[in-house]
Amino acid sequence: MPALEREDAAAPPPVAARAAARARGARVSIVIPVLDEEANLAPLYARLRPVMDGVAGGAEAILVDDGSRDRSLEILRGIASRDPRVRVVSFNRNYGQHAAVLAGLERAAGDVVVTLDADIQNPPEEIPKLIAKADEGCDVVAGRRAERKDTLFRRAASRLTNRLMARAIGVDLRDFGCMLRAYRRDVVQGMLACDERSTFIPALACRFARRIAEVEVAHAERAAGSSKYSLRKLLALEADLVTGFSTIPLRILAWAGAAVAALSAATIAALVAVRLLRGSPWDGSWVALGMAALALLGGVELLGLGVLGAYVSRIYDEVRRRPRSIVKETINL
Repeated sequence: MPALEREDAAAPPPVAARAAARARGARVSIVIPVLDEEANLAPLYARLRPVMDGVAGGAEAILVDDGSRDRSLEILRGIASRDPRVRVVSFNRNYGQHAAVLAGLERAAGDVVVTLDADIQNPPEEIPKLIAKADEGCDVVAGRRAERKDTLFRRAASRLTNRLMARAIGVDLRDFGCMLRAYRRDVVQGMLACDERSTFIPALACRFARRIAEVEVAHAERAAGSSKYSLRKLLALEADLVTGFSTIPLRILAWAGAAVAALSAATIAALVAVRLLRGSPWDGSWVALGMAALALLGGVELLGLGVLGAYVSRIYDEVRRRPRSIVKETINL
């Protein structure tokens, strides 16, 4: 897929971040959020280690424990004690996948930052493909999962999300849900400068990228554990995407309100015309039609209140300025 050109670009990466990368010997940082993945962490590291060994200029892995309730943090401590390139951030509780990724981005020192899920559905062996594309000058390299192994429901939900996001941000990517992505340092700095309480990182990154590319990556069935996205969380994510990156619902609501108002006005005019022309009592069918139009108008008003409430709720979350997460422990940082 050809690179997608964008007009806007973030400010250059700060000198301090580049100095930290050189001091830590890492040109590439790999950020991995972890939540109850005790069965996958050892296989993940076994496959990630040779990938890190092969990165020219050095690589580091930053694994963020998002309040796991199993032995994930204990396993991460063991891995980090054997490999100083593995750095661990542990939250005091669960804050969500994107809060974990942002915490990793804040501590990543590489010129290129790769994000990856801990469930190994996106193979770590695909990381060099993304790094190579970023080295060609792409600001964001998005993975597109080929032959997805997810359930029919998850594929359908993902297809809907991709269409919404492509329309909302104006970038024609086909897989916003794939966490296997590479970002250049200036894009990472732009995302961190936003300081939003709730966001969707793949879409936010496109706001600061000039060149965006999408490459096909492999996808496998989950080897162990289960997905952390329930139906409720998926619906909440959809609502968050819409209110966080687009005002399209407000515009649709305005047009719907205008259409219903016009329909109501036409119904009233028809009722008055029938009464004047026929000179007979109000016809019951026309009265019923008028009541239906009023009921439709009431439904649109309630829908409008719900949409406005979603935007107001998002504003409320932002103005409180609560921290996205609280770090309890770090290792090798």
